[in-house]
Amino acid sequence: MDIVVRRVIDSFIKKHPDGKGSVKAWYYEAKQALWNNPMDIKQQYANASFLADNIVIFNIKGNGYRLVTKIAYNTKKVFIKWIGTHAEYNKKKF
Repeated sequence: MDIVVRRVIDSFIKKHPDGKGSVKAWYYEAKQALWNNPMDIKQQYANASFLADNIVIFNIKGNGYRLVTKIAYNTKKVFIKWIGTHAEYNKKKF
């Protein structure tokens, strides 16, 4: 998959350095993946959550952080919309 908006990851790592390893691991796994539909993601990430409009939420670092993406399955692109703590996520609307 092509991961778009890498700067969101870089910004997150500066703010939450303890999440660096987990986010980078997700990044490299997603880059190697070939997701054609939500079931492909669910096989790799059983705890991923799916919202309308191809929004997929991944739990990072033992569910300490949430990574919100929008996936274009037809073009194999993953757009990173946001990464943050659970408390920050609960204040957001996606």
